[in-house]
Amino acid sequence: MVRNIVSFMMVLVILCGVLITSDGHAFGLFGRYKSVSAVGDDVRLPVKALDDGKAHYYVYKGGQTDIKFFVVTSSDGVLRAAFDACDVCFLSKKGYSQDGEFMICNNCGMRFHSSQINMQEGGCNPAPLYRETVGEDLVIKIEDLLSGSRYF
Repeated sequence: MVRNIVSFMMVLVILCGVLITSDGHAFGLFGRYKSVSAVGDDVRLPVKALDDGKAHYYVYKGGQTDIKFFVVTSSDGVLRAAFDACDVCFLSKKGYSQDGEFMICNNCGMRFHSSQINMQEGGCNPAPLYRETVGEDLVIKIEDLLSGSRYF
């Protein structure tokens, strides 16, 4: 009986280790990505849930591809969106993490001020994702999301 409990605990520890990647991100039940669905031709996110200055991570199922992106309100009050990937490091599939007003590439460590997201593109900048605010929602068109499928 004790041996079975010990074996079970070892399997549980191993599974937890699989859920945590080398860059510290968790997946599965503890994942950082919230799944979003289309409403018509758009994904709509309530602005009031995004205005805290924190990066909010989402995933949209685009056919066979999970398209990952984040939204953050920069210090200048602008809602910004980008794919959780860049032109240089996307093959590593590590994305970005937030450190205050900066988004940091989890592969190469480059830092990008949040006010430059959607303004700068190419290289290791977070790949811009077109978005617009309509009433109380941040609206991202499905066709714009699908344009980033090459990163994932």
